[in-house]
Amino acid sequence: MAFAPGTSVVFVTEKAGALKFFDTETGITRTVSGAPAVDYGGQGGLGDIAFLPGEAADELGRRTVYLSWAEAGEGDARGAVVGKGTLVCVAVESCAIQGLSVIWRQTPKVTGRGHYSHRLSISPDGQYLYVASGERQKMQPAQDTGTTLGKIVRLNLDGTPAAGNPLADKGGVSAEIWSWGHRNILGMDWDASGRLWEVEHGPAGGDELNLVQRAANYGWPIRSNGEHYNGDPIPDHAADDGFAQPALSWNPVIAPGDMLIYSGDMFAAWKGHALMAGLATQAIVDVAIDGETGREVTRHTFDRRLRALAQGPDGAVWVAEDGEGGRLLKLTAK
Repeated sequence: MAFAPGTSVVFVTEKAGALKFFDTETGITRTVSGAPAVDYGGQGGLGDIAFLPGEAADELGRRTVYLSWAEAGEGDARGAVVGKGTLVCVAVESCAIQGLSVIWRQTPKVTGRGHYSHRLSISPDGQYLYVASGERQKMQPAQDTGTTLGKIVRLNLDGTPAAGNPLADKGGVSAEIWSWGHRNILGMDWDASGRLWEVEHGPAGGDELNLVQRAANYGWPIRSNGEHYNGDPIPDHAADDGFAQPALSWNPVIAPGDMLIYSGDMFAAWKGHALMAGLATQAIVDVAIDGETGREVTRHTFDRRLRALAQGPDGAVWVAEDGEGGRLLKLTAK
């Protein structure tokens, strides 16, 4: 979910394909028309939503919007895609997406319905679109720079590869890649210094918080501070293994659903911290960022799995619960 910049309106995607908005001042909730058809099932469906930082709607109520979703391919294959369109809100109670077109596709499409990741983050300067592309539970493609599985890609706002990407000279999809060796990224955000961070699911253990660096290889599936679900061991990360090291890892896992780096004033103790929505942990996990490392401070427990977080314009934190009957909660300081 994401707030439209400069407004009190939060837009929320639902995996089965609905896109809704909630005006946090008036309480109005409506469904946005024009959302794409999605390949719904497993971990797939409608994914993330992102707006250009600081872009206000024009006089006709139009602004740029990005969406990600799972798309069916030939046979039993599918993959994540990103679309760019125009969100048009001509009245308080009416919004539609117009001109939505696919600008990026995860390559290649593969079987299964897991680990799409497809989180979206636009750089603070509004110049680049970063897309988290999961390894689709296939593991080895995360180390294959001829694919975009298990990668973070860095794109121009039209979906083309951005200049300065580390594998630009290879061309093709390799030119899109910013970092690799990732598993299943479910949260990305920027700190006050303009650095990108991500949190990803490990296997049985080994969830990771990473500082995202250009051309860095984060080791999956060669290294992890967890083990395979069948109990087979995976060598732990080590300082001399040639891979980028996690800023923080968890075993047992926190099962992150999302992450934001808090920049508001309402919660002074959270300023600059990474807040993770916990699924299995049913908690907001509070992590202080110290240089290039992270340190868990505490966990704020809830009675439901938590899927997504968003910071409101007043500094309140909005929390979306996971699953059927999930609620949208507003957290404010006492």
